[in-house]
Formats: sequence, structure tokens, C-alpha cells
Amino acid sequence: MGRALLLVDLQNDFCEGGSMGVEGGAAVAARAAERVLGDRPNHEFTDHEYEAIALTADWHHDPGSHWATEGAPDFVTSWPVHCAADTAGADFHASFQPVLDRVDEVFRKGAHEAAYSGFEGFAVRDGRTGLADWLRQRGITDLDVGGIATDHCVRATVLDALQEGFAVRLLVDTIAGVAPGTTAAALSEMTAAGARATGPGS
Repeated sequence: MGRALLLVDLQNDFCEGGSMGVEGGAAVAARAAERVLGDRPNHEFTDHEYEAIALTADWHHDPGSHWATEGAPDFVTSWPVHCAADTAGADFHASFQPVLDRVDEVFRKGAHEAAYSGFEGFAVRDGRTGLADWLRQRGITDLDVGGIATDHCVRATVLDALQEGFAVRLLVDTIAGVAPGTTAAALSEMTAAGARATGPGS
């Protein structure tokens, strides 16, 4: 059994001040960095908890109707322009930047589509390897998942992880959602599907 840390979309556009900023997003990025430092101080496979650390990232070139470029977004299937490839909004938050060198791989998603789940992404290193295959190649069976936003990309990533057969611990102190109602519904859906909430308040 191997455990990996999977952090979802810790990007500027999803944190306060971004085009789709989520309240608490910056704090989530900071807590994610603390978790990386606490569990993997030397980037070597020793006695730390995680055998791999991976990030997902929205990386949109032309995602079609996912971006509301004409008219107002409905915030269900269309959204403000966000995480455009090679822009500051797509960069990882400043609180997480200092630990990027401790991350094993980044999986970019949504170049030409919506792509909420990290399991729709491909490794930056080769542009071909999907997240599920990458994890299995490293003997990963269990995932700790955190990130932004609880009710959208975290939800989709967790549900896909469970569907792929991974055991999931949801890091409730390292997530932030868009709205209270949809966040609560997403938490209920994820735990009902088999994810185990862990952390303060769980």
C-alpha cells in the first residue's frame, strides 16, 4: 500500500483576488504547503507519510462554452475566464510556490474543455500520462486530497478517484468551497461515495 498527496487547483484565479476567487483559497494554499513541508522535508523516500505528491491545474487554451466570453456566466456550466494558459491567474498561489520543487508531477486539465476532475488531466512532463496511470505506476492505493474548490474540482476529482479504486481521505482543513449549500452537498456526496473526511471537525 502506498499513499500519495493530491492537491487540486491551488491557483491564483481560485484564490482571493482571482477571477473566480474562493473565500479561504489562500489559506488552503498555505495549509497545503505546510502539509508538504511537514510530511516531506527532504524530498526523499524515507519515513514520511507520502510516497508521491501531485498537483492538478486548470490550464485552459480555448475551453469553449466553459468560459462565458459573451454574456454573463451561469456559474453552473459557464464561468468567468480563468486559468488561461501561461497567465498569472493559472500560476500556483504564492503561498504554495516555495514548495513546488517538492512536487513530483503536475497534471494539467481543460485545454479545450471544462475538465473539472484531475483524472482528466495529463502529466506536464510528457503530456500523455493520465493521473490514474501515474499513481498506479508508483504503487499508490490511497490518496489524501485537498484543494479548491470543494464543490467543483475537488468533488469531481474525489469521485473519480473512488471510481478508479483508490481509497480517499478528504483533508477537510485543506479545502475551500464556492458556496455553503453546494459545499455541504459535495461533502455529503463524497463521503457517501466512500471518501473518509479527516481533520478538524470531521
